[in-house]
Amino acid sequence: MEIAVVNINGEDTGRKAALSKEVFGIEPNDHAIYLDVKQFMAHGRQGTHKAKERGEIVGSRRKIKKQKGTGSARAGDIKNPLFRGGGRVFGPRPRTYDVRLSKKLKSLARKSALSYKVKEESISILEDFTFDNPKTKAFIGIIEKLSLVDKKTLFILKENDRNVYLSSRNISKTNVILCEDINTYDLVNADKIVISEGSVEKIENLFG
Repeated sequence: MEIAVVNINGEDTGRKAALSKEVFGIEPNDHAIYLDVKQFMAHGRQGTHKAKERGEIVGSRRKIKKQKGTGSARAGDIKNPLFRGGGRVFGPRPRTYDVRLSKKLKSLARKSALSYKVKEESISILEDFTFDNPKTKAFIGIIEKLSLVDKKTLFILKENDRNVYLSSRNISKTNVILCEDINTYDLVNADKIVISEGSVEKIENLFG
């Protein structure tokens, strides 16, 4: 399959980028996408939550009233979870939310997400570009020329370009990453994916 390559002005360059069916044209696996997105979101959780339970509250262990004859429910010490200031029953404890997935499954998930985007015609190929200096206005101009205003857009670059990164980081709904940083969550979450021309071959080598 082929997609036309456009320049930063949104004009057709006359060239076409050939996309490998092994990466951009597979039968998508929804469950693989689900697992990879689940892992991505789980790894964003710190797992440092903690609530004090009955044995960790500072307070007297003395029984606060006699067992019978008061006309009210029996009660133990002041750290009873039913009382204000008492310990929490089965409160959260520090834990890890890590989810382990094989490299093969993660690769399948990312190829599935890319294949979905190709079917939806949500992928554009942009010729390689750079800026002499960081300039947010210049990057906004590219977004406008590509008709991507108000769309969640993911730009995928072949190699690190500090000027391009600095020009884009303050623009809402726009994310710039490198080929090796591609993850299923960003692919699925984006309305439009813009891949630099030089990145196509590198992506195919990573996942092919």
